Amino acid sequence: MDLSNLKPAEGSVKNQGKRVGRGQGSGKGGTATRGHKGAKSRSGYSKKLGFEGGQMPLQRRVPKFGFTNINRVEYQGINLDTLQELVDEKKIKDTVDFETLVSLGKAGKNDLVKILGRGELKAKLTVTAHKFTATAKAAIEAAGGEAVTL
Repeated sequence: MDLSNLKPAEGSVKNQGKRVGRGQGSGKGGTATRGHKGAKSRSGYSKKLGFEGGQMPLQRRVPKFGFTNINRVEYQGINLDTLQELVDEKKIKDTVDFETLVSLGKAGKNDLVKILGRGELKAKLTVTAHKFTATAKAAIEAAGGEAVTL
């Protein structure tokens, strides 16, 4: 170690960044690196989201289309293979109701639950839900279980 490779300890020296708007002597006085005039030179300026320099923004150029039905009912779908998985993991025994599905995190407390027919069900279950597809109902009953609609 000698005078040519001395340096301060790690983290002891902080680069304070440029001090703008502190007079002409600093070389960053006057306009404080903001240039002359225009919105960007003003205090409080913030560019609006999607602003394109005054050109009509994309989200206003593109036409609106479609229709949203305010009476649409959304169901949380749960497939038979998911139920079979829960049986295999010994999380459910012989009955599956809405409270069980909520506690297992498969549905939210304000959701409506629909049992869907993907996969196969080997276990004999009494399933309680808001709706069933025809294939799901058939598969549950074929396995010796029961499908109860809420």
